[in-house]
Amino acid sequence: MLNKKNIILSACVLAMSGTANAGYEYKVSDTDSITFGGYIKADVRYVDGNIAASNYWYGSGAVLEESASNINLSVNETRFNTKYVHGDVMGFIEMDFYGDAVKGGGNEIISNSSNPRLRHAFIKYKDVLVGQTWTTFQNTSSLAEAADFGGPLVASAFIRQGQVRYTIGGLQLAIENPESFGGQSGNDKVPDFIAKYTFKGDWGNVSISGLARQLQTKGGDSESGFGYGIAGRVKTIGKDDFRFQLHTGNVGRYVGVAAATDLVGEEVEESTAIMVAYRHFWTDDIRSSVFYGNITTDLSDRDRSHWGVNIFKNYTKELSFGLELGNFEMEEQDADSDYVQFSTKYVF
Repeated sequence: MLNKKNIILSACVLAMSGTANAGYEYKVSDTDSITFGGYIKADVRYVDGNIAASNYWYGSGAVLEESASNINLSVNETRFNTKYVHGDVMGFIEMDFYGDAVKGGGNEIISNSSNPRLRHAFIKYKDVLVGQTWTTFQNTSSLAEAADFGGPLVASAFIRQGQVRYTIGGLQLAIENPESFGGQSGNDKVPDFIAKYTFKGDWGNVSISGLARQLQTKGGDSESGFGYGIAGRVKTIGKDDFRFQLHTGNVGRYVGVAAATDLVGEEVEESTAIMVAYRHFWTDDIRSSVFYGNITTDLSDRDRSHWGVNIFKNYTKELSFGLELGNFEMEEQDADSDYVQFSTKYVF
């Protein structure tokens, strides 16, 4: 019989060799376990328009003088994770390969290598979480299912950062890493405060969240910022569901990824973002989503949107193929690009 050390060693060897089943749990004892998970995702992406091509639309982009076309084959979204459980203590680590912003760290001439990037690293003890993971302001279940990573991120709450979070029932309270995007971030000295309450039932879930921050301007002043949001995922007919997000106030970097800054000059930016998505199951193994997201800002007068429609088919429980077409637009710069993306995904 294998002892504890040998079980752990065997699990690590299997995971490193790529033969471990994803989400496969190795029971070390009655209270200890190690779980390996993740997926491999290969994308073929064609972009045409006057916003430069990227691996996915992240709320912004380089505007070209003339429209151009680009095709790219990549596997950067591929990720792996490990969960360690010891009684009431759980540790989780996850990495992907978007190590150099959204472009990867590779050389397309020779190697096409990509740098690994830390996504999550946190410890959870009973009702307390410490480390880096999704912001408490975000409802991850409300994100649209899409081939383009994250779907309409231009209008979605979407941040991973360091935090200390306490959960009691449907209520979550957190202090999170401050960052004055567009200001003097090096002088941030007060953490962001976030509260969220999630209502859950057989019908799905809806969360209401609030955000309070102290932002540092480039001129050395401190400005207060407050943001609000409601998001959810509601079951409809059969296996179908409707997903939505609405955020407003001084949400800045918390919503839209790079679509809006926290500060414009010496003033706090105000944003309004809405995202809707509907997922329909044609059969048990074929489904489609149609989604739309839009964000507008007051001071910088940004107006950006992203829509898409897709179809996915599962050939096995772990293997799926998807096709998506859509458009990303930055109206304030009279720029937009269409895209078509084919994705293959194998979940461990």
